[in-house]
Amino acid sequence: MQLFLGTVLSSLWERAPLQTFLLLSAILLILAQYLQRKRQHLNYPPGPPGLPIVGNFFQMDYKNPKIHVQKFTKKYGNVFCMHVRNLTFIMVTGLPLIKEVLVNQDYVFIDRPHAPIISHIFKSLGKKTLEDRIREEARYLTDAIREEKGQPFDPHFQIKNAVSNIICSITFGHRFEYHDSQFRELLKSLDDVSVLSGRWESQLFNMFPWIMKFLPGAHQQLFREWKKLETFVENVVKQHKEDLNPEETLDFIDAYLKELSKDNIHSSFNEKNLIFCTLDLFLAGTETTATTLRWALLYMALYPEIQGKIQAEIDRVIGQSRQPTMADKEMMPYTNAAVHEVQRMGDVLPFNVVRVATVDTTVAGYHVPKGTMMLTNLNALHRDPKEWATPEAFNPEHFLENGQFKKREAFLPFSIGKRVCLGEQLARAELFLFFTCLLQKFTFQAPPNTQLSLDSRYGMTVSPASYQICALSRVM
Repeated sequence: MQLFLGTVLSSLWERAPLQTFLLLSAILLILAQYLQRKRQHLNYPPGPPGLPIVGNFFQMDYKNPKIHVQKFTKKYGNVFCMHVRNLTFIMVTGLPLIKEVLVNQDYVFIDRPHAPIISHIFKSLGKKTLEDRIREEARYLTDAIREEKGQPFDPHFQIKNAVSNIICSITFGHRFEYHDSQFRELLKSLDDVSVLSGRWESQLFNMFPWIMKFLPGAHQQLFREWKKLETFVENVVKQHKEDLNPEETLDFIDAYLKELSKDNIHSSFNEKNLIFCTLDLFLAGTETTATTLRWALLYMALYPEIQGKIQAEIDRVIGQSRQPTMADKEMMPYTNAAVHEVQRMGDVLPFNVVRVATVDTTVAGYHVPKGTMMLTNLNALHRDPKEWATPEAFNPEHFLENGQFKKREAFLPFSIGKRVCLGEQLARAELFLFFTCLLQKFTFQAPPNTQLSLDSRYGMTVSPASYQICALSRVM
């Protein structure tokens, strides 16, 4: 009997057309996923029902994910679960749960996820202090903005150039001029990478890389723009190798190349890794800070009375005869509070950086298996009416108490725990010094007959949509 059935099935298989084969394959995949879901732990968090294979992929709005996450949180509670293909994502909302994940269980959620799109891209220090570098760059930035002569302009690339120059001076050993056409093209590629990484095609690549790599879409442009960045850094490393002085270390690339020349170094030390480490520093050290500063200028133009209070504090503490320093920060609580409020409202990383559970664990009584993607809802935390007096309004008073700056436990733009942002201190210095220098020299306002908006653009970060602004000089 078994032999007979085997012969019949074999005969049917040989005669089956391609359409039948594809249909049968799809049915088997759907059945396999159904059975896998049935075997899942009964104590999973609640969440929206998904489709076979793709799960909840098409239920997310990639242009405005915060709205959908708010709806899911309202419906399913502060812990909910979503599936994308064979991956499980859990979102936690609220300060107690965020601390549970990132502090109490930081040893569990210490890994970053493997993303096929990142794997495809990656294929498997000077005498000046950082403050000196930032203050020097702030002078170049104010000069560049002064060239606009109060006319409407988009500050996007001046700000991105200034912030990236701090990282460039550390990694490459020099800065780039604002009119350097090659570097402007590089910054454009950097911006494109940030935007394209958030597109649905790029997310679909993470689900089906073996198919998507042959199909057109935003992910293909992402790879092309990344290749431009990679080629640029390759050329910089090549020049460093030619000019390397064994007696002097001028920047990160010099230091890395000297390590490569040593005996018995770890296998992870190689030129390819140097290029990717440099790109990682370049990307991480530019995007979030530059985006926050763009939000800052937009909020200043939208809230002129707050801008006036900041400028009054700048004039009282610093005046116009010298540049701001980090030592001034303690005497400028309102300005410091305004910078923090920009970070709270700008919310450039609304769901933090994704973590991965390294072992099976529980969160809020729910089962969280090893390999689960864990997201922490910073957007909801930073707009929680239980934590903030006016959560939807731009209000520096959130960070003030009796006229003095007040730290807030519910303010986590740099995350918390073992994987806290390594560049936090650099970013804080850049935000305070660039912001204070700009408001010392200029008043920012909307162009005539123009209504500025707080519309967002989603990508690697949440950035303001392109806008024009006027910078009126405060110094005659």
